[in-house]
Amino acid sequence: MRVLTSNEIVELYYFFLGILCSTLACFILAVFKIKASIHMIAASGFFMFAVALGIHYQININGTISLMMVVLGAIATSRLHLKAHTNQELIIGLFTGLFPQIAFLNYWL
Repeated sequence: MRVLTSNEIVELYYFFLGILCSTLACFILAVFKIKASIHMIAASGFFMFAVALGIHYQININGTISLMMVVLGAIATSRLHLKAHTNQELIIGLFTGLFPQIAFLNYWL
């Protein structure tokens, strides 16, 4: 069994690296008693990766992107409805998932 290296599937390597950074950021936030929505972190990280794939391969995935935006809204709404998070915690989760993916775009896009 091999580990995925950076020269095999570059896109996936940097996606997983971004998710690792998001996970570490979530851990650091938890240490400082700042709550963030892990659901939003995961969904927004995948959303940004899908947007970047569409740009990289120059394919039209507008339908998929719009569906993913609806899913992000549904996740946020359900977390608020269940009173599991506040608006601030959802926004922190959204940006914690987006920023690492955006930061690694320069390396593979």
